[in-house]
Amino acid sequence: MTEHAGQHRVPPLPSRPIRIAAAQAQAEAGDVEANVATVAAMVRDAARAEARLVVFPEKFLSGYEPDLVQADPHRCAVQPGDPRLGPIVDACRETGTAAVVGAAFHDQGDLYVSALVIDTNGELVTRYDKQHLFKSEREIYREGTAGCTLQLDGWRLGLGICYDSGFPEHARAAALDGCHAYVVGALFSVGNGYHESRTWFPARALDNTCYAVLANHIGTTGGWNACGSSAIWGPDGRRLAEAGADRAELITADLDPRTLLTARASEPMLRDLRDTTTYARAWHRLG
Repeated sequence: MTEHAGQHRVPPLPSRPIRIAAAQAQAEAGDVEANVATVAAMVRDAARAEARLVVFPEKFLSGYEPDLVQADPHRCAVQPGDPRLGPIVDACRETGTAAVVGAAFHDQGDLYVSALVIDTNGELVTRYDKQHLFKSEREIYREGTAGCTLQLDGWRLGLGICYDSGFPEHARAAALDGCHAYVVGALFSVGNGYHESRTWFPARALDNTCYAVLANHIGTTGGWNACGSSAIWGPDGRRLAEAGADRAELITADLDPRTLLTARASEPMLRDLRDTTTYARAWHRLG
């Protein structure tokens, strides 16, 4: 179901649409059990909305809360084989809906900002570790070393976490791995964070003619005032669905291979992309 991103791939388009959900809710600071219960309930809500996958915000299982995670990683971070994930595992298995869940992850003494992938059988099949850490995160967490592609119903979905989406190269790597959508859990705040998200995500979608999915926090978490407004964009960069700014909500959109085909025919940048190393070699400097 998942694989680490590698060489450029040109897989066939999916044979049928898929419905994806983005979830936002208020995380309880440091309370993994309470946040697991919220995720499990929203997985069931997504299943009732006929979504095959639901995406949650960055570090939702603890709240963003870097101080709490650093002070007590055994309580606030998820461990390998963590039994506290049981209600999410059960919800995914019982509904046949997959979930991408944001969590601080504690592994062999190191902390990571991770996206946990729980498949439709209720198996924790992999985790993606954030590759681009925000400046305040670098003293606490280790950077991830590889991208991650989730495969579901013929769709290839590239995973990102928050600040990853600010780097065009990250979504482009997913697109070059054959991804049809770029799927991100994040914490964007009121003010500049909202502006960034509304600039970055349409750009990532249009640049790569892929869908883009954002699940964001609401309320206050880790000292940040989150702006909500989780959203889904089409491969032409146009917004398909958007949540409110300050309420718990689940939004869905149908990702359609025919829309991908149309977008890639009219915007052929991905097809026509040259080897990016040629740009660096051919760049002329003056002075």
